[in-house]
Amino acid sequence: MRAVVLVGGFGTRLRPLTLTRPKQMLPVGNRPMIERVLGHLAGHGITSAVLALGYRADAFQDAYPAGTCAGVELHYAIEPEPRDTAGAIRFAALDAGIAERFLVLNADVLTDLDVTALVAAHHRSGAEGTIALHRVEDPSAFGVVPTDADGRVTAFIEKPPRGEAVTDLINAGVYVLEPSVLDRIAPDRRVNVERTTFPAMAADGSLYAMDGQTYWIDAGTPATYLAANLDLVNGRRQPVEAGVHPDAHVDGAVVGSVVGHGARVGEASIVSGSVVLPGANVGAGALVQDAIIGERASIGAGAVLDQGTVVGDEVVVPAGAHLTAVRIPEES
Repeated sequence: MRAVVLVGGFGTRLRPLTLTRPKQMLPVGNRPMIERVLGHLAGHGITSAVLALGYRADAFQDAYPAGTCAGVELHYAIEPEPRDTAGAIRFAALDAGIAERFLVLNADVLTDLDVTALVAAHHRSGAEGTIALHRVEDPSAFGVVPTDADGRVTAFIEKPPRGEAVTDLINAGVYVLEPSVLDRIAPDRRVNVERTTFPAMAADGSLYAMDGQTYWIDAGTPATYLAANLDLVNGRRQPVEAGVHPDAHVDGAVVGSVVGHGARVGEASIVSGSVVLPGANVGAGALVQDAIIGERASIGAGAVLDQGTVVGDEVVVPAGAHLTAVRIPEES
């Protein structure tokens, strides 16, 4: 089975970190996010994937010029213009010549989902499409998916108002699809799979779902990207990984954080619950707490960054500055 991996978005929710790179090339625990996604697929026997590319397609091609990543053979399908989720699936699958059952993944989702079990459930039901589900406390920001006792999807409700969702099970962004689904998607135009394709399949009774009951996070915002990194060092996700890269230089204290290769943490500084991307420098006596520091950024001596502050690549924060819950540079 082959996989279509959706990586073409602009990553606007993660700016300024995505001003110069697609979000799937951001490191999570000192490995690019895309390598974690594809490595998980490889663990379930997937050996070939189609990257549905759009924004900064060159970043993937430059990073993996041999056409392989995490043991998975890659096909690059570059959209001529944005076609939304369903349009991207159709374009990528046809560009790669997929004519059999295939997987689809949103590549900003990090999960330990049993993909093998999802495919088996799809096969047993005879469904046209099967989607993985995940249970959340507040489903209002996601696609809510009620099912009947047999797992058949009875509705597909995208981002219901807070407090009005009929279930706390949401679309987890991993699908098994039959090639007939491609015929449902209008060619050469923007079509959203969550708002158009899946509701039509639910109305036909051909869409099924399975509760993944596993680790899952949408790492597409600064808060969730930070959490995805910290989960690897705080034990929430197994196996626990070392947060500080062997090539980082640390003179201060690093507490429950991820510090990338070539980064420096100065004397008497504290980095707590944060991510310091490769090549960044935290000056002496600085406090970085619940923050993200971009590549090659420089945090001045004695500066304080906290409460979700995000510093973009190569930004210089002056000595003694205090930044709380801000993103710099700010979008104009």
